[in-house]
Amino acid sequence: MQRSVTRKLIESHLIEGNPKPGEEIGIKIDQSLTQDATGTLVMLELEAMGIEKVATEVSVQYVDHNIIQTDYKNADDHVFLQSACNRFGIWYSRAGNGVSHPVHQQRFGKPGKTLVGSDSHTPAAGALGMLAIGAGGLDVAFSMAGEPLRIPMPEVLGVRLIGELPDWVSAKDVVLEMLRRYDVKGCVGKVIEYYGPGLASLSAMDRHVIANMGTEMGATSTVFPADDEVLRFLKFQGREQDYQEIVADAKVSFDQHDELNLSELEPMIARPGSPGNVVLVREVEGEPVHQVVVGSSANPGLRDFWTVAKIMKDRSVHDSVSFDVNPTSRQLLENLSLDGSLAELIHSGARIHQSGCLGCIGMGQAPASGKNSLRTMPRNFPGRSGTLDDSVYLCSPETAAAAALTGEITDPRDLESLKNIRFPRFKEQKPQQINTSLLQEPMADSSVTLQRGPNIKPLPSFEALPDKGTVTVLIKADHNISTDEILRGGTDVLPLRSNIAAISEWAFYQLDPDLPANARKLQGSGFAVVAGENYAQGSSREHASIAPRYLGQRITLALSYARIGRRNMINFGILPLIFDFREDYESLQKDDVLEWTGLQKGVEEGTMEVVRRRDGHRISVHHDLSARERKIISHGGAINYYREQQDIPG
Repeated sequence: MQRSVTRKLIESHLIEGNPKPGEEIGIKIDQSLTQDATGTLVMLELEAMGIEKVATEVSVQYVDHNIIQTDYKNADDHVFLQSACNRFGIWYSRAGNGVSHPVHQQRFGKPGKTLVGSDSHTPAAGALGMLAIGAGGLDVAFSMAGEPLRIPMPEVLGVRLIGELPDWVSAKDVVLEMLRRYDVKGCVGKVIEYYGPGLASLSAMDRHVIANMGTEMGATSTVFPADDEVLRFLKFQGREQDYQEIVADAKVSFDQHDELNLSELEPMIARPGSPGNVVLVREVEGEPVHQVVVGSSANPGLRDFWTVAKIMKDRSVHDSVSFDVNPTSRQLLENLSLDGSLAELIHSGARIHQSGCLGCIGMGQAPASGKNSLRTMPRNFPGRSGTLDDSVYLCSPETAAAAALTGEITDPRDLESLKNIRFPRFKEQKPQQINTSLLQEPMADSSVTLQRGPNIKPLPSFEALPDKGTVTVLIKADHNISTDEILRGGTDVLPLRSNIAAISEWAFYQLDPDLPANARKLQGSGFAVVAGENYAQGSSREHASIAPRYLGQRITLALSYARIGRRNMINFGILPLIFDFREDYESLQKDDVLEWTGLQKGVEEGTMEVVRRRDGHRISVHHDLSARERKIISHGGAINYYREQQDIPG
């Protein structure tokens, strides 16, 4: 059998199941990645599970999201995470060291390995020939404890790349073209695997850009081969010994196939509201721009910042534009300083921020109300920036720099005639300066006491769903609802990640800010959420499940679910049901009361009926839970199930 890179990676790590698309499999996890916005819960979950030391080859905790310290909360989380790393045997990347994904690729990524991360953009590591998968924090905690990662076996979408990128077109335009083709749910249940002669012109960090945003298409992961370019990258990082070649077999066939001619691509841009809302820059040029932000895990490479610096060299940012630069790592910032690019950015009027996620997660850099913001980031869901009526576009570094100079959306190819700027062609001439002083090796000392500030609270415990019950529909949602809309981010909310009671007050804020109060009025009877297609897309934040569950959500009824969002609901005891008939979704209304009986039997059999009290209408629903997921739901959540399996006292 001729195998793809994806198949080789899965089969070499397969522990459970039949690798047939759609069937649940369990794979061995070699590495894990957590970040501070999700990592505090992961560490609390490890404690609740009774773990002494992680079982992975490498686990790394990054501090890159909650790095703005407006009071004690984020600083306390950092102290807590550092103590937890020393206790459980985890590497600790301190605040200021950089965004998890590029730093992990530089320091820890290895061809042929598996990686799971409590951040949905973990698949960026696929740039090195890894199988990297984003997951909810609890699934990551189980993998760190030595459990296999259980996922539905994905199909493989093979994308053959031919040609070479023209001037003023870069890797971001490649993945935006893919989003134009597949939108935000077109690759659910798939791994995207790139191959072909076009790879020769894409660097490892170019591939990182493309792999990072496969998540925006709903993909389980994105995979590239480990070839000569990966070897070159590892040499430049001083890690040549970690290389092994992994390429697809010569006559491999894929479950699905596509082809992309790089030579034919033009500058692309995602309009506000969704990463899948992609058009040519030409179609929206002339729109005024108030803010330009360069940075994030979606464009983290030296090339991306160097290119912007050369475009801005000896020029000044437009009077109407706030030009923000987020260096994605300390290593990047040091190298920009050494080659003069940092000085060029500063001279142009750039506002240089600390290394971290910042505006990408709504932690600072919120745009002005109703003003256009162009960002080299992966997401532009409504309100994610921190401004509820935001207008965020996603674009390449070249398009971002063009807008910074002109004050409006501009096709970067026009800079040659407008500003007499020739395309700056990046060529990495020598290995980067490397400094690992902010990476701390693990101690694995079980005697270390976890240091908890006053905002760090124990995980709540949840009981299983009763066999019969009543719930009120408190949310009737549209299609493609993101986890940003279910649980808001930003500077008001992110510091509460380790305090479930407090963060729950922000649940569904953008859909109905009164929901927490309305849920309390139900006095424990519980509520349901009704949603359309692709519910809970976007971020891996398990808070978008645990906070609603804390408030009393018991079931979700939707037309379909995003992979990670669905799994997070199961892990915290929310039953994700699927409508049999679209008209039932359309007819349900907010405040409808739903009744069910025989839930345990329904969970076992896969089908059940929910009755709408106001007219007695029977709503047919089903679920697609695996055998193991049915047990998790029956126990009220994954921690309850794990503790029983391991015979750990409550």
